[in-house]
Amino acid sequence: MRICLMIEGQEGVSWEQWLALALAAEQAELDGLFRSDHYRSIHRGDPAGSLDAWATLAALAARTSRIRLGTLVSPTSFRPVSVLAKSVVTVDEISGGRVELGIGAGWFEPDHDAYGFPFGTVGERMSEFERQLEEINRQWTSADDVWPKPVQKPRPPIIVGGGAKPRSVRAAVAFADEYNTVVPTLEQARERCAIVREAAVAAGREPLRFSPACSAATRARSATVCAHGTNPRRSTTGRSWRARSRRSRRRCASTRRSASSARCCSTSTTRTSRWSSCSASSPERSRTDGIATETRRRANARGRTERGAAARRGVAGQPPEARSPPPGASAERTKRR
Repeated sequence: MRICLMIEGQEGVSWEQWLALALAAEQAELDGLFRSDHYRSIHRGDPAGSLDAWATLAALAARTSRIRLGTLVSPTSFRPVSVLAKSVVTVDEISGGRVELGIGAGWFEPDHDAYGFPFGTVGERMSEFERQLEEINRQWTSADDVWPKPVQKPRPPIIVGGGAKPRSVRAAVAFADEYNTVVPTLEQARERCAIVREAAVAAGREPLRFSPACSAATRARSATVCAHGTNPRRSTTGRSWRARSRRSRRRCASTRRSASSARCCSTSTTRTSRWSSCSASSPERSRTDGIATETRRRANARGRTERGAAARRGVAGQPPEARSPPPGASAERTKRR
């Protein structure tokens, strides 16, 4: 099970905040930092907006050393397929093989209206989505006139986002490594996981990793920990962000356990760790519960130690007369006995 942070970058996140988030994610030993790929604000409205997703990830790739980086998800309506494929390869090169491509058909029409992207019907967007998935795979693997190839072999992981509808599942089974679904209920997570798994089995391939995204709140802003758990959307302060991130992980635990083939942002080097069943009785559940219990035990122990140290510091800082019992107190206690 892997835990990643996903940020809704279209809500006015500045470069300074992106860099602080990435460094905090590395310090907190999260497995990855992912971002949305929208151009207009969805929640806050103008003048909030977004820096370009892949330009931001390229810059973060040069300033980080361990965390995975990617989008959840890039709409195929924003960029020509060759531009998107080349952007991902560039970030893969800069990061030393730490990029993942999340891809979808696009859904937020105001993005397209404001920036002149063609929106089209759902059917047209899905057809372009399927075409780009196939072409990206070709350029990264078999095309002998497209260079350089990605650092990761045979290619960077591809994540398809959706609600487990037939066309997105079919495309994911054909070309992707993971299926991501946003803020499902427990029952929806089980159902979608089963749909994706059954489609993979029917196609004669190994099951895709399945990652539910969980939302949480940090201060006045919304945040998503992707169980790939997904949405601290925005929080940029170090200690409070890390504490809320840990709480978000716990809130996501029940959803992660219900989708027992879920992979919380597992990387291309941990593909053998995917869970083998969509039932809630997966053997991984007991291991995850044990890790969570041990983590809580250690946190509680640290808290007791810190409170004890703070109490001792408080006593040591008092004047002698404040630490001594008042005159006659010992005699009074003896008298009461």
